Amino acid sequence: MSLAPAASHAADERESLETLRQTTLNLIDALVEQGIFSREKAAAMIKNAEAKAQAATASAAKDKTRSGAPVRVQYVPETVKNEIREQLKQEVLAQARSERWAEPNAIPAWLDSIKWEGDIRLRYQADSFDRDNTPAASYAALANTYGATRAAGFTGMSTANASPVANNNTTENRERYRLRARLGMLAKISDEWSAGLRLSTGNTTDRVSTNQTLGQDWNKYALVVDRAYVRYDPAEWLSLSGGRIPNPFFSTELVWSENLNFEGGAASLKGSFANNSFKPFLTVGYFPIKEDNPPATHGRAMSGAQAGAQWDLSSNTRLKFGAAMYSFNNFEGQKESNTSYQNSASYGQYEYGASLRQKGNTLFRTNAPLDGATSTLWGLASRFRPVNLTASLDLAHFDPVHVVLTGDYVKNTAFDRGEIANRTQTSISDGKDYGYLYKITVGMPKLEKARDWQVAFSYRYLGSDAVIDAFTDSDFGLGGTNLKGYMLSAHYGIDRNANIGLRWYSAESIDSFSLVAGQRFAVDVLQADLNVQF
Repeated sequence: MSLAPAASHAADERESLETLRQTTLNLIDALVEQGIFSREKAAAMIKNAEAKAQAATASAAKDKTRSGAPVRVQYVPETVKNEIREQLKQEVLAQARSERWAEPNAIPAWLDSIKWEGDIRLRYQADSFDRDNTPAASYAALANTYGATRAAGFTGMSTANASPVANNNTTENRERYRLRARLGMLAKISDEWSAGLRLSTGNTTDRVSTNQTLGQDWNKYALVVDRAYVRYDPAEWLSLSGGRIPNPFFSTELVWSENLNFEGGAASLKGSFANNSFKPFLTVGYFPIKEDNPPATHGRAMSGAQAGAQWDLSSNTRLKFGAAMYSFNNFEGQKESNTSYQNSASYGQYEYGASLRQKGNTLFRTNAPLDGATSTLWGLASRFRPVNLTASLDLAHFDPVHVVLTGDYVKNTAFDRGEIANRTQTSISDGKDYGYLYKITVGMPKLEKARDWQVAFSYRYLGSDAVIDAFTDSDFGLGGTNLKGYMLSAHYGIDRNANIGLRWYSAESIDSFSLVAGQRFAVDVLQADLNVQF
């Protein structure tokens, strides 16, 4: 009779444990039916739990046998069993909330580490050429006569007709409707590693524009890889990035187009002093531009270094400045010495190709003296090693309205007229090796909300051989160097992350694009934009 209560308690215990087991299995089945996780994953969970339970039971029994003590089943009160059930329930619900099991079409947790961004811009653009501009046909004739030019793009002639006509336009006004679309992703892989990828409209022949001109017979647009890079931040003061990366240097559109991305690797070092109000930085990088593929071509590359600081002069005044030097290797042209090289793989390796250049740099014909069959191979007359000084003063005394003053100066320290004459057998008396820009911007730093606004005015002067024309702004004067003039712009937020804008560029040539005095080029550009960001 004394064994009856113990047997009864054991039976109740088995019943309770079976109820708890069945409840857990039912819960797992329900989660499977809702598609929260697969049947295979559920089976693996159950199998794993059973294995752990058997191991624990066997271990406990073994310990009891060794000690010689009888194995007893401990009685568990109903209140304790209820607490176990509630604790299990809360643990499952907590995991479900953290992993978002119960959300319809829930995104996997790993996607939380990815940040998406993008924008679409619709643009109307009108290019108005000065009536006194030199016709493009004159550039072609003068280039053939002197073997030198600053606008090789104006020298092309069509020979389809009996009387050749210019392929390019310097006198006829033009209207265009354009579209730009970009979609970018930044993935936070860990606390130290991240990666970026951005797709955009555009093409692989214009590195300083991502615009797509409408009017292509309703054909589809191509997307190109605009950015693709890996970034490593092992410490707060050090950042390393490689691939096709955003411009790592503090700069303006005087030297680098805002649409330009760099290929190569860069390292940035940052520090802070005086209660974090003075933050010096150093950025260095190496960027291949043309593959080294002997004997056909010698590699071209740019290396750069910039030192500067951000200085919070007060709670509403911030100054940022930087001094940079960029060195372009193997960009200068060389005269081919013999027409026999025309049949070799290396003939034409000194060309500054049409797919790279815009206009403005002084060019000379690199063809061998007796080569009359090959089309003109234009090469850069000067070497390029520009020094760039940039500063920006942000005055937030009327926050949220800011007044930002920007200044930029660049000088090509490798420009040497004597060296150019020796290399090209052509003496040039004009041309400039320096440029500058000043700009004032008033309004909100970013247009994020309805009724945000911003207006700006800038003036720039960019000499012919101050920088390589391939990488500078493509809107001012329709791109390149040897241009001076001003820009006016106004933008207004019409909704959250949506704004409209007007921009007016007025530019004219500094020196003759044909290297012959009296030649003129001037153009005004109007851009009306609708921008949306997400």
